[in-house]
Amino acid sequence: MTTRLTVAQALVRFLSAQYTERDGVRRRLIGATWGIFGHGNVAGIGQALVEYADEMPYLQGRNEQAMVHAAVGYARQSGRLSTHAVTTSIGPGATNLVTGAALATVNHLPVLLLPGDIFATRPADPVLQQLEVPYAGDVSVNDSLRPVSRYFDRVTRPEALIPAALQAVRVLTDPAETGAVTLALPQDVQAEAYDWPEDFFAERTWAVRRPGADPAELAEAVRTIRAAERPLLIAGGGVRHSRAEGALAEFAEATGIPVASTQAGKGSLRYDHPQDVGGIGHTGTATAGELARAADLVIGVGTRYTDFTTASGTLFADPDVRFLNLNIAAYDGHKLAGSPLIADARSGLAELTEALQLHGHRVAEAYVTRYTEQKARWERRVDTAYEAADPQARPTQPQVLGALDALVDETDVIINAAGSMPGDLHKLWRARSSDQYHLEYGYSCMGYEIPAAIGVKLAAPDRPVWALVGDGTYLMMPTEIVTAVQEGIAIKVLLVQNHGYASIGGLSEATGAERFGTAYRYREADGTFCGAPLPVDLAANAGSLGMRVLRARTVGDLRRALSEARAADTPTCVYVETETPDTVSGAPEAQAWWDVPVAETATRPSAVKARELYERHVSTRRRHL
Repeated sequence: MTTRLTVAQALVRFLSAQYTERDGVRRRLIGATWGIFGHGNVAGIGQALVEYADEMPYLQGRNEQAMVHAAVGYARQSGRLSTHAVTTSIGPGATNLVTGAALATVNHLPVLLLPGDIFATRPADPVLQQLEVPYAGDVSVNDSLRPVSRYFDRVTRPEALIPAALQAVRVLTDPAETGAVTLALPQDVQAEAYDWPEDFFAERTWAVRRPGADPAELAEAVRTIRAAERPLLIAGGGVRHSRAEGALAEFAEATGIPVASTQAGKGSLRYDHPQDVGGIGHTGTATAGELARAADLVIGVGTRYTDFTTASGTLFADPDVRFLNLNIAAYDGHKLAGSPLIADARSGLAELTEALQLHGHRVAEAYVTRYTEQKARWERRVDTAYEAADPQARPTQPQVLGALDALVDETDVIINAAGSMPGDLHKLWRARSSDQYHLEYGYSCMGYEIPAAIGVKLAAPDRPVWALVGDGTYLMMPTEIVTAVQEGIAIKVLLVQNHGYASIGGLSEATGAERFGTAYRYREADGTFCGAPLPVDLAANAGSLGMRVLRARTVGDLRRALSEARAADTPTCVYVETETPDTVSGAPEAQAWWDVPVAETATRPSAVKARELYERHVSTRRRHL
């Protein structure tokens, strides 16, 4: 039995019938489709979304990259069991997807991209917005999505949709392979009719598997852990994707092994859990840094070991340090010459805990006492950074975070991605629940926060969702405020104005580039941007886009505004101007190095001095072989 539909109609019907299941929980895979329409998709996917509006919800975006960010935020909040699709026209609409696709793939988060493509039949060549490639007639701008997609296919014939769609869903639901999936859809093929087998539209449930560990690898892992005196576990994003927080807590409590966390893994244990020692690496806590330098075994769970985590290869200083890597992806399991334990994070941790309990294994109490005391000292430093003695003063950025920290509970979700704030949050934020801390630091993409907050709020409508945004990030992508207003999605935007790229400004100064080009100020006669701050009113801009805006000039104002925003049932922005880092002390300095190469030859004293310091740090780097 067959049904005659267009390719676009068939795709929408197929997607609406796909489900995931894990641990007995069944969810719809594609919860909605975001779209901005142009000539490359309006008559195909656009018409199909009208045709099947009851089966596939539609969300209107303002920027193609932002739509991907919203879908990614939704997918992460949904535990990667549900995501959104994103449809665009050809040309710039399609290429605007590339940054969002890279972010999704880097972070192993599923999103389905449906860009329009040039005519497959080529009745006119070129068509509007077509990039002509003289050496290849089958290349379009959509090919720029190939390297940032986990799966890519161009559907040039109606019947080719069937295997392409099935492969796309296979990758979206694979916990080791997932990321951005792209189905490029030529605009003529979208509108072409075909007789589809009815079985193509039957409901399918894709099991999201939890593979256990290989017995030999598990036995070796147990031997390795039992032999260690100063082990440290690093919780990465894989812990959260697997919903392994409970298994991690049981492992830590049973063994006494301290747990540090990457940006993606922070919150895997509550901040007040006895074994939680905070963020690891360049933006981490002193507690985690000291433990990492002394560790004789590092147990990485669901981490990719980025340079921020390893302090560019300088953090794990014990000459005999070994690595044990529990990861669902074999590629990551073998990093740093570690012993691999290829398994789902929750399954692997449960198996490790059971095996170690059979041996009655636990680290020495002296080790527990040592890191407990170190953690208490760090918490006092957090208190100092958060404290604002004068409620009438303009706050520092850590004091802004402190005011928010004093207000929220375990239901709030905090979203951030770029600038100086990720470092402050990783060091200072006290995560109260497993999904409160939502930092996109795999790609650290400016502009992620506001659209991602919309996605998170769609996935968790009953929870307060905060987008923490600096002025640089806000100017990159405020567009989806309009979407939040249109749909009545009550996100909260905390907009922090410090008149420039504060994070890169500090890095520029540290590397001898003297904060060049990082301030939002008037240009002086000497060519530098050192004049008065620009008269840019970002609060007025947010208000002009339809958002309710609360201005806070002092610490006291900020506390009141945050409380009012948290209670609001409409999209609300809290705007605050902070003291700059060079005038008021802020967060504790970086606790570990990060490699940003410094000019090897220079005449300016700042660069010469920075190079000398750089060479001292480089000399401590090691390759773990």
